Amino acid sequence: MHVRELTADDLDAAWDLGRFAFGNTSERAASTRIVVPGMTRWGAFDDTGRLVGKAVDLHHDQWWSGRAVPAADVAGVAVAPEARGRGVARAMLTALLRGAHERGAAVSALYPTVAAPYRACGWEAAGVLRTVDLATATLPRHRPASHLTVRAGTPADLPAVAALYERVTRHRNGLLTRRGELFDADDRGLPGDGLTLVEKGDDLVGYATWQRGSGYGADSVLTVDEALAVTAEAARELVGVLASWASVAPTLRLCPLDGDAVSACLPLESAREHERDLWMHRPVDVARAVSARGWPTHVRGVVDFRLTDPLAEWNTGTWRLAVADGAAELTRVDGEADLRLDVRGFALLYAGAAGARSVAQAGLLHAAGVAPDALDLLGAGGPAQVLDYF
Repeated sequence: MHVRELTADDLDAAWDLGRFAFGNTSERAASTRIVVPGMTRWGAFDDTGRLVGKAVDLHHDQWWSGRAVPAADVAGVAVAPEARGRGVARAMLTALLRGAHERGAAVSALYPTVAAPYRACGWEAAGVLRTVDLATATLPRHRPASHLTVRAGTPADLPAVAALYERVTRHRNGLLTRRGELFDADDRGLPGDGLTLVEKGDDLVGYATWQRGSGYGADSVLTVDEALAVTAEAARELVGVLASWASVAPTLRLCPLDGDAVSACLPLESAREHERDLWMHRPVDVARAVSARGWPTHVRGVVDFRLTDPLAEWNTGTWRLAVADGAAELTRVDGEADLRLDVRGFALLYAGAAGARSVAQAGLLHAAGVAPDALDLLGAGGPAQVLDYF
């Protein structure tokens, strides 16, 4: 088996492989025929030169407590049926990680169709992107605030929308920055069918993008791709606009962002789960992952641990984690350590998905006669979340 970056000449075969793997019946997009800036396509070839596997490294950045961390988010992994179970995916992901490391990536996320192969390669489940349905009639409606303006957005408003998205997301963990070549090249105009804006003077304080769907009967659904606000008043205005659809769209479908201003206005106790997409996390380079992100300013501490990473040998070794004054650093130290951590355990701790004792109970952290709690330092900063499906 030979693994290499795909060229323009390989893209027809890659598209066909993805079509078979994912059951794609849509017409082939023009973007699948060209090399796209901001992504690296990898392929595995058998000894006849046939493409038997593919994977894509998306050159994203993720917000981690106010700082943009370079990421290698993985998408489009597919293996030909005749080649499955023969190590093709592992070989591709090993090459992808090495390439991502060489270009400076620090962390990685992906959405698995099945978790086991990715766990075997060091990714671990860190959270769920939830899509929920709400009865539109149950949304609260408030008297419109006279000092706020609600209007339909235009393509000219998209830079302000992007800036508000950043105001909401940059101090959280795991969310895409939506910067870089993949997003700079996006010139599709307004997302969905509509864009609703809430403004206070010249300041955009809330927005919602939505798709109307079809019909107006009992099964009609208004799909809200995104609804974000930076004040409680703006959130109430947005929710009021969405509630006004009750007579023709009895169901509202959206992905709530935990703890944000809009979610605080929604009757989530009556939400029904429509879809759930598991996402997994992994460090590409543990030292970069620690130094590149922001850390809580009140957290201080030092802990040594031994890390094992079979696919990324540059991560394996004994490390000292030091956190202070909103920053952290991993440095190599000699010898062994009482705390021995698997790379999947590192992923859980870093993403705030589990504490050290839970990681130890899962067999991903071994403490030689000491309490594992010291490694909770690696999870300081709260849980990671995602809003973008890729």
